[in-house]
Amino acid sequence: MSMTVLYHASRRLRGAAAAILLSVAAGPALAQAGDPVAELPAGTYGLDRAHASLIFRVDHLGFSHFTARFTRFDATLDFDPADPTAMQVSATVDAASIETDYPDPASYDFNADLRGAPWLDAAQHPQMTFVSTAVVPTGALSADVTGDLTLRGVTRPVTLAVTFNGGYAGHPLDPSGSRIGFSARGTLMRADFGMGFGIPEPGTTMGVGNAVEVIVEAEFTRPKDGG
Repeated sequence: MSMTVLYHASRRLRGAAAAILLSVAAGPALAQAGDPVAELPAGTYGLDRAHASLIFRVDHLGFSHFTARFTRFDATLDFDPADPTAMQVSATVDAASIETDYPDPASYDFNADLRGAPWLDAAQHPQMTFVSTAVVPTGALSADVTGDLTLRGVTRPVTLAVTFNGGYAGHPLDPSGSRIGFSARGTLMRADFGMGFGIPEPGTTMGVGNAVEVIVEAEFTRPKDGG
């Protein structure tokens, strides 16, 4: 089997394994002399949807962190390794693409329940968006990325803690061109977006928590010609 075939096979396997928001987040690396990040081309990068996941977790009765994901989303990153604070990211998420892996959808379609009111209300608000407004480096390869999250027609600021995982300007086995990768985590309060249903009364855990943890894994690519 050729190296090219092995590469594409591994891409498919990783894509199948991949589960923002949003978000997805701007690259926070500081460009310094000798830093390989400085070798990466600046420009507009698109999300490699085969190597991206958008997961959320929420407390359930205090017994576990219920975990689900969105399967249809996209993002664009304006990447500038020389000036991390100038980077910008925008992301869109199809609210109807929620996937909970409920074990018996024939008896109860939990995904459909969450798509409706009083949860995501995807029929009235089919798209969630995240648009960055500030990038504040917190380390050589990390930053806090704040942006406006619009969910259910409500816009609130949300901050993601982002780590730059690496990248390259090109690779003989990667026809995509330049590639960069990030991990991001953040927390939003669902009640801030009109989803107050089922939040436990103060002093109890009987319900579904208000705090929603968002977990993003994302790779972005830029064609070799920059187009």
